[in-house]
Amino acid sequence: MTGRRALLAGALFVWALGYAVYRGYYALGGEAGMIGVPRSDSEFQRVNAIGAGIVLLGALVPLVLVAVERLRSVASVLGWVAGVGCTMHALVDATLRVLSLAGVHPTELPASFWASFDRRTADLQDLFLNEPWFLVEGLLWIALGLGSTRESRRRPWLVTAAVACAGLTAVGILSGLDVIGSVVVD
Repeated sequence: MTGRRALLAGALFVWALGYAVYRGYYALGGEAGMIGVPRSDSEFQRVNAIGAGIVLLGALVPLVLVAVERLRSVASVLGWVAGVGCTMHALVDATLRVLSLAGVHPTELPASFWASFDRRTADLQDLFLNEPWFLVEGLLWIALGLGSTRESRRRPWLVTAAVACAGLTAVGILSGLDVIGSVVVD
């Protein structure tokens, strides 16, 4: 493992582990910080357990990618995909939450999942907890992916990541505001 890449993989592990613990808390029945009342406590716990497991698995991936030098090109590609995806997610949702708090376009949460919820609390929790996590996660993946890319390919790698992130963020915001139809990739 090279020093910088190992440090980034370690940071990704710790950052993701923290979020997995947060999701695990709700999976184990924790209630502090709840935004409302779920229709089904068991479904809420199941969804959070699955989320915690996925994030925990994702926490291990960068460690493996950096430990196995043959996976350097995989780290470059996965860093691009995860970096763009997480960063775009943070930018889209943070923008929509700010607009919801401003009363421009209220956040809609699935009625099938929540019996009741406090929209303002949901917006603030997402804006100050969830989306900053996604932003930092995305930037760490970008740093790892860029550091795993051959030096001659780094500029195009970074430019395409920035263009993809900007384009997908615009589509996500427009879709979230119902300016364009819902964009789902199957």
